[in-house]
Amino acid sequence: MSHFAQIDDTNTVINVIVAEQDFINTGLLGDPSKWIQTSYNTRGNVHYTPNSNTPDNGIALRGNYAGIGYKYDPVNDVFIAPKPYSSWILDTTTWLWKAPVDYPSDIGTGSPPKAYRWDEATTSWVQV
Repeated sequence: MSHFAQIDDTNTVINVIVAEQDFINTGLLGDPSKWIQTSYNTRGNVHYTPNSNTPDNGIALRGNYAGIGYKYDPVNDVFIAPKPYSSWILDTTTWLWKAPVDYPSDIGTGSPPKAYRWDEATTSWVQV
């Protein structure tokens, strides 16, 4: 069984299911060309061992596992999550959004441990 994302006419993911390719090809769920395979084990353009955070040197499929609201980019053949903030930039190596300022390196240090949130108004990380 594989995961498939259904896209609408704007290439927005509207559904994700588990099915066999043969079932998708029957057309029972509508136009088979609107169903695109996605990998549950691919994120950040890296393939991971199932149910882990360990890269396994497998072939990454379409950049990221598709989710409802993601966009499918047919030119680059990747799924891209919705942009979280207007200032963020798409990394075309990982196909993930990045803040225009690197995340602070001192997260988790100190007492209490430092944590940060993004502040779009100042386009900076703010300690919480």
